[in-house]
Amino acid sequence: QVQLVESGGGLVQAGGSLRLSCAASGRTFSYYAMGWFRQAPGKEREFVAGISRSGGSTKYADSVKGRFTISRDNAKNTVYLQMNSLKPEDTAVYYCAAGLYDSSHLRNDYAYWGQGTQVTVSS
Repeated sequence: QVQLVESGGGLVQAGGSLRLSCAASGRTFSYYAMGWFRQAPGKEREFVAGISRSGGSTKYADSVKGRFTISRDNAKNTVYLQMNSLKPEDTAVYYCAAGLYDSSHLRNDYAYWGQGTQVTVSS
């Protein structure tokens, strides 16, 4: 098993930046592919970005491509989501997740989830 704790959320103006972190504990971090998802009020949880176990492969939702960057540091057991040029429509609770399928965009491919961190982008 792996436990995940997100941090770094907050309130930011449109056009600003935030960096989310997700610290993992438990089983060997490099064993898992990692992903970021988000859920806005009244909407389903959606894929944002995914990264392979080695960090060599990434995948992004079209809505964030070119603005967000996912990365990981296996020595620190941490995955990051750098979010630039934020828009009000990026407002959501952001979740990190761990799974066994590299860079998957499918929720069901992720077995472990954090509690989420709120990101609010004001216009």
